[in-house]
Amino acid sequence: MTELCFSILAADFAHLADDVAKATEGGGTVVHFDVMDGVFVPNISIGPPVLNSLRKATALPIDCHLMIANPDSYIPAFADNGADWVSVQWEACKHLNRTLELIRSHGMKPGVVINPATPVEFLTEVLDIVDHVLVMTVNPGFGGQAFIPSTLKKVERLAQMRQERGLEFRIQVDGGIDHTTVESVVKAGAELLVAGTSVFGRGQAVEDARNLLELARKAELARKAELATPGR
Repeated sequence: MTELCFSILAADFAHLADDVAKATEGGGTVVHFDVMDGVFVPNISIGPPVLNSLRKATALPIDCHLMIANPDSYIPAFADNGADWVSVQWEACKHLNRTLELIRSHGMKPGVVINPATPVEFLTEVLDIVDHVLVMTVNPGFGGQAFIPSTLKKVERLAQMRQERGLEFRIQVDGGIDHTTVESVVKAGAELLVAGTSVFGRGQAVEDARNLLELARKAELARKAELATPGR
């Protein structure tokens, strides 16, 4: 089933727990926690201390996206402070298999992330050991960017590879996900939708999360109907 992973990068940090509660009320089921170090991406965000506080404010799974250099050095700290899922950038990992196994060894679900210019085929050797693959639909570093349409082909290709190999990883998308793009990414095969500005940007998180998820679920039903059509 399609899930909304609301990104707190766009929330009001002075009222973070309240914003998380509102997005949850609107149907969000995963808290997306963006970690940026100013090295791998040109921005600095939040880390384990904020995660520790957030863990006390929600029972939802917390999905930490590490947009950082040397992620292996920080994975234990994210485990100790309450992360449930951790995803790392393909572009930042020298030994990706080892990094993913390190995440799982700390009791967290491992995911791998690819930037818009990274081919899906680079993930061939790790698709059987990840819980989810995150396709960046913008270049990472800042919220509120415009969706890159060409990334839809990457989502479609991942869905095809998953089916061909009988795998069960889930496909996540992040960047420019709003009421104008959600239908296309879900129909392409995405199930985990990361959205920040479109949930928190207007200050109406309950309503906007609910509306986005409603559009996603309609697109999910349409995709299932298309796949069930003979000849497809």
